[in-house]
This record gives sequence, structure tokens and C-alpha cells, in this order.
Amino acid sequence: MDTLTTPGPNSLDAYWMPFTANRDFKANAALISHAEGLYYFTSNGHRLLDAIAGLWCVNAGHGHPRIVEAIQKQAARLDFASSFGLGHPLVFEYANRLTSIAPADMNHVFFTNSGSEAADTAIKIALAYHHARGEGQRQRIVGRQRGYHGVGFGGLSAAGMGPHKKQFGMLLPGAVHLPHTHDPARNAFSLGQPRHGAELADALEQMIATYDASTIAAVIVEPVAGSTGVLVPPVGYLERLRDLCSRHGILLIFDEVVTGFGRLGRPFAADRFGVRPDLLMVAKGMTNGAVPMGGVIASSAIYDTVTGKATSGAVELSHGYTYSGHPLAAAAGLASLDVYVSEGLFERAARLEPHWQTCAHSLKGLPGVVDIRNLGLLAGIELGEDPVSGKALARKVYEHCFEHGVLVRPVANTIVLSPPLTIGEHEVETIFATIAAALKAG
Repeated sequence: MDTLTTPGPNSLDAYWMPFTANRDFKANAALISHAEGLYYFTSNGHRLLDAIAGLWCVNAGHGHPRIVEAIQKQAARLDFASSFGLGHPLVFEYANRLTSIAPADMNHVFFTNSGSEAADTAIKIALAYHHARGEGQRQRIVGRQRGYHGVGFGGLSAAGMGPHKKQFGMLLPGAVHLPHTHDPARNAFSLGQPRHGAELADALEQMIATYDASTIAAVIVEPVAGSTGVLVPPVGYLERLRDLCSRHGILLIFDEVVTGFGRLGRPFAADRFGVRPDLLMVAKGMTNGAVPMGGVIASSAIYDTVTGKATSGAVELSHGYTYSGHPLAAAAGLASLDVYVSEGLFERAARLEPHWQTCAHSLKGLPGVVDIRNLGLLAGIELGEDPVSGKALARKVYEHCFEHGVLVRPVANTIVLSPPLTIGEHEVETIFATIAAALKAG
């Protein structure tokens, strides 16, 4: 690893790093100095093939000149304008462009600054919608075990990853959770969508029997669960969930913070699976990671219901953020979308998926590999324990790959992969060859 020489014992101490073992990191800090295309470079010149697209977000590669230029020009023209009762042309242009590639009849977008804010916003819109319809008693939110919806209190309450919750008490009341879809006994080493498990969606029926549908506002799920280790939905699962929500007047929210903007070879996972949600959360890839931004894309029915209920001149939704629709973020979003479309990156991801899948599953049978999951340009390589130390193998694989020039992400005991959509076959082969070497090295 790249060890930083520091002038004093506290030179790294001021920054409290997120989701990081701060003391361990600062004792042996690896700092990224710059990035270009598919690669990061550390401060001592070590080159790293970025196999995780920054953090699921740099879909067009690092430092894309059209995105950089758009941000620079916008910073010089208009650095900030409030969206509270004002506005600037670029954010309206971006909203129109973004909704033009959204699933049918999802014609309105509420901008946030992150996926976490998008989760809380989607939940609040769902509650406001039912309130406007005279069903304000619909307040229960249904999440899913092993789900991740950011770190705001709403999204964290709906999420189903215990380690993220244990320090923060009871969170919001009324959240309940569907079972996760991970079934290694029947679905290990599935190529793409697993065959078994659509019936797991029927757990929603049990919740309806327990709590009554009239108390449930929304179901929120990731179409493909990312941060828990890439859990791909079984064939028919999302369709079943959509049908149950529609029959019982429950809104379906897709968290597409990871899967949006081409990760599955289509603009959104909703397109890939042919299932339209009522609300669709986005972030990460919407600006290629260059400027923080998120959003919630809403159906016309939801927007019209919430806005139509308010009296003339009243604020229809009492919610928002200082930086909602920030000019630099809107510029980055427009430029990113232009790059995705003009360079055919969604289609490129779809063409590359078979080779990606073949390379991922070439690891089957290597020491420590207990499951491989993939869809689009996503993969999760689940590992066992080190037979010598008894510890999880994922961290050891991560360190080996880092030393050999490939940046992967260990999540618990799974190696998670989500490269830029600009990656080529040679780089794909390099990623999996490096992981294979790490596994063989023991």
C-alpha cells in the first residue's frame, strides 16, 4: 500500500472519514492523487485499474473532457442559485432530459444531493401522496433485509443491514422488512438472474395480513441489491412485487442509485426488468460522480396528486435542500447524459455483459469461492474463510489486488465489482486474472 509520510502525528487526524477504520487507515494511508480514464494513481505513482467505478458512479471513466469542460464553464457563468422560489435554466433543461430517458409516464424529478437524500425524499413523497389522497394513515414503510438505502434516518430505517443501524437506536417507527432473496442452496453460481425465489415477494401478503394494506405507504427495494454484495433478483420476483403493490394501493419505490445510468445495459433497471415503479431514486452515475447529486423521478399521478391538493400559491411539498438542482451538478448531469447517449455507453455495457459474465464465472472452483453473482456490469464474488487464519478472505484479496494494480471492493466477505462502462475486454480479463491470482496465492 501507499504509505504516506506525514510531518506530524496529527496531520491526518482532523478528517473523520466515512465508513472507514480511521485509526488503521491513518497508520498506513493510501491516498489517491489523480485519475484518468479507467485508472487511479496514488501519491507515490502506483497505478490502479478502477474495477469499482469510484464507488458505483464513474460510468464514463475518470476526467471525461466533456464533463470537465461543462463544470468549468458553468462555475464561471453561475456558481450558485437557490431553487427555493427561484431557479436557473440549466436545471429545468436537465430535468427534461432526465425524464425523457425515464420509464414511461415518469415525468417529474425532485433533485437532491445524494442517494441518502433521495431515499428520505422518496419516502416523504410517498407519505405526502397518501396524505393528499385522504389516506394519511398509510405510514408504514416496507424495506427488505440486506437492503441499503443510504444513511439518512428514513433510508436507514427502511434498509436491512444491521451493522449500519446498531449505533443509532430505534430509528423511525413503523418500518418492516421483506426477506432478502439470497438463496445459495438453490441459486449458487447463477448466470444472471437466479431461477428460484420469485415466491419470496409473497411475504408482502403476510405483512398485509398482519398490518392491513391501508396502513402501508410504500415498498422500497433495490432492483439489484448492491452494497450487500450484489444480490440479483430471481426471475419473476420484481414482477410479483409490482403486482402486489398495485393490487393493494401501495407505492413501489426502486432504489436505482447503483443500477441507474447503464449499469445493467439499459438506462435503468426498470427498463431491464420491464417493471415500472411509482418512484425511482437516482444518484451516483447521474453526474459521473463529478459533482454530488441525487434525485427522485416520480410518476405523473404522484406529482399531480400532491401538487393538485395544495391551494393556489401554497408550497405543495414542504421539503428540499439548499443545493437541490445546484448549477454545477446540473451541468455535470447534462454533460454526463450527453456522453452516455452519444458514446453509446448503455449499449456498450450490454454488449460487454456476456464476456464479463464468462470472466466472472471463470473463478468458480478456485480456493475460497463459494458463490458468484452477476448482472450487467456488476459482479459479487463471495468468499469463505482463510483456512489458516479463520478470517474472511475478502480483505486479503483486496490487498493483493491493490498491490498488483487493481482496485476492487471488499464488502463483508464478498468482492464487489462495478467498473466504468468504458472498460474493454482486455481490462475485464485483467480484473479477473488478478483476483484469480490472489485466490491462488492463499
